[in-house]
Amino acid sequence: MSSFVLVPGAGGTAWYWHRLLPLLEQAGCDAVAVDLPGDDESAGIDEYADLVVRAMDGRSDVILVAQSMGGFTAPLVCTRGSVGMLVFVNAMIPVPGETAGDWWDHTGAVPARVDAAKRGGYPEEFDLDTYFLHDVPKDVAKAGAQHQRPEGKIAFTQPCRFGAWPAIPVHVVAGAEDRFFPRAFQERVARARLSVGIDVIPGGHLVALSNPRGLADRLLAYRDAMKTSPLS
Repeated sequence: MSSFVLVPGAGGTAWYWHRLLPLLEQAGCDAVAVDLPGDDESAGIDEYADLVVRAMDGRSDVILVAQSMGGFTAPLVCTRGSVGMLVFVNAMIPVPGETAGDWWDHTGAVPARVDAAKRGGYPEEFDLDTYFLHDVPKDVAKAGAQHQRPEGKIAFTQPCRFGAWPAIPVHVVAGAEDRFFPRAFQERVARARLSVGIDVIPGGHLVALSNPRGLADRLLAYRDAMKTSPLS
């Protein structure tokens, strides 16, 4: 049985995946969303990786799925545990030794976001409603307010220490309506850093909340491909 291990973005709340989990389980998969102590200033990506590896214990055929800032935890997990496939979802893709704090300038993320806002006709200044919640159902967004928590500074300063990407399938999923990391920006970063293209699905930055069915279908397609891959 394939196991999906789901890593959230900044703040670390496992609640982010709550609409996706039952869809994966209904398809006959094991799935676990890892809750990370995003607001703990003594815990950063190194500690996050250890927590994810613990969640993987006893699971086989692991497909590691990393959302947004979870992309900085993902390569560390691959060096410490047995991962069969890695999937980035609207994610920050690091290079070895990079910090999440430096990633923004290194990739040009903010200018890309602002340029997309100018073309799209929505506000250039960041706010949650415009950039994260614009396509999330109102009842889901309201329920999520109690789960929000800040991300500690330590997670932005710890270097992402890994030597190279593992020899496993790696995929990048981008939300077509992601305003925070626009589609063209994600394509450029994925090709530059992973030498892969992106798979685009409808949805914004929080696509697991706005389009869980579309994301589940894409992840299950990856699972099916892994079963027939010579690398599996």
